[in-house]
Amino acid sequence: MTRKFDCFIIFAEMRTGSNFLESNLDQFPGLKCYGEAFNPYFMMSPKMKELFGVTVAMRDADPLRLIEKMKEHAPGMPGFRFFHDHDPRVFDAMIEDPRCAKVVLTRNLLDAYVSRKIAWETDQWQLNDVKHVIKKQARFVPEEFEKLFYRMKAFQLKVKDRLQKSGQTAFYIDYEDAQDIGVVNGLAKFLGETTEITEFAGTFKKQNPEPVSEKVVNYDVLQETVAKVDTFDLHRIPNFEPSRPPAVTTYFASEALPLVFIPMKGAPREAVLDWMQGFGDLRADFTQKTLRQWKNQNKGHRSFTVLRHPVARLHAAFCRYLVSHGPDTYWEVKHALRNSYGVSLPEEEPGSDWDRQAHREAFMQFIEFVGKNLQGRTGIRIDASWATQSAMVQAFANFASPDHILREDQLEMGLKNLLAELGEESQEVALGHDPEDIPFTLSEIYSDEIEKAVRKLYQRDYMMFGFKPWKAA
Repeated sequence: MTRKFDCFIIFAEMRTGSNFLESNLDQFPGLKCYGEAFNPYFMMSPKMKELFGVTVAMRDADPLRLIEKMKEHAPGMPGFRFFHDHDPRVFDAMIEDPRCAKVVLTRNLLDAYVSRKIAWETDQWQLNDVKHVIKKQARFVPEEFEKLFYRMKAFQLKVKDRLQKSGQTAFYIDYEDAQDIGVVNGLAKFLGETTEITEFAGTFKKQNPEPVSEKVVNYDVLQETVAKVDTFDLHRIPNFEPSRPPAVTTYFASEALPLVFIPMKGAPREAVLDWMQGFGDLRADFTQKTLRQWKNQNKGHRSFTVLRHPVARLHAAFCRYLVSHGPDTYWEVKHALRNSYGVSLPEEEPGSDWDRQAHREAFMQFIEFVGKNLQGRTGIRIDASWATQSAMVQAFANFASPDHILREDQLEMGLKNLLAELGEESQEVALGHDPEDIPFTLSEIYSDEIEKAVRKLYQRDYMMFGFKPWKAA
């Protein structure tokens, strides 16, 4: 039978049972493991000087050379274990290679951490005979565990992400699964092996089978820490927004100051542009090429954008594009919201029957629509005026991140600091105001119910930018 793979990689970490798994895979005549072949500090073991004629120095200069040597000379299909801190060049090459089989070995990260701490305490990293086991409790260090937890988790997510994007799959096996000989035989079949093993190699023994409570001296601290760690991503904020282009054509640059304004749609714009024009003419309609040229010609330049509170920004979009009639009205979107999404917008220009209660109720209905829209559950585009500001900033960063992200409620102070960076400390900052929302301002209809509803759909912005409940200026 023609093998689907010509090598394999075991993504694992310290104390996940990788030695035990490797020792059993080595029992199959068609498989051969080469340990931590790409550990940055040694090759397989500190005593090994070379492998297939490749020294550590040669491996470090060209790691893929060692892989080719393995394929050429190994007595079976070669594989090796790979941890998060091993040579990243090997990761990038192997993760994209469909001829390299991927095995992902996992273990409860708390158990792995405690096992590692005990190994450091006893200096016993492997156990070949239970008669020689050294028993000692470890001290749980909260900061150390949390750092390790999120680092290991990030690596696991990186592996998953790269496999998904390259259209590959992996054989996932947990520490406990590796104790099941049927699962190990299944892994061998996945790798293309036709034989089976009937017993484990017996090379390595489980060192600390006791419950975690008996393996640490400060179990109460461990419990408190684990309770705080978000093991299941319960507080992860889903993001279904598509990526956006940087929209360089909307940027404005001053002809008098080396300053670029990146407007956030739905946030302050006219007042900022009026202020900038006080120094001289503005330039717009950039392309990425012409903006790069402008930046090259204006050394020491600065760029900035301005955030608006999510409630104020969403209400401004609601009034400007959907309630009021004018050149900015989204007529097709308005029609769809009225007829398909239950948003009670006025068919004509708001009249005497459009009172505060009608305005508030329609705004709440619009908030509900935007929540579905941001989750990709409507057939209407996610407009930039109500897209999350975090997604907009990320879009700006696709070309170049703004040097400064200012807040509307502290805008004058932020602009004054910006002028100081440009050597214009003596300049005063006096801002006008963007047009007020009509027919009703936010302060006329605001409530805790509105704040709660908007916070629910803009959790990411509240978290990323530290927004508090809205307050009227």
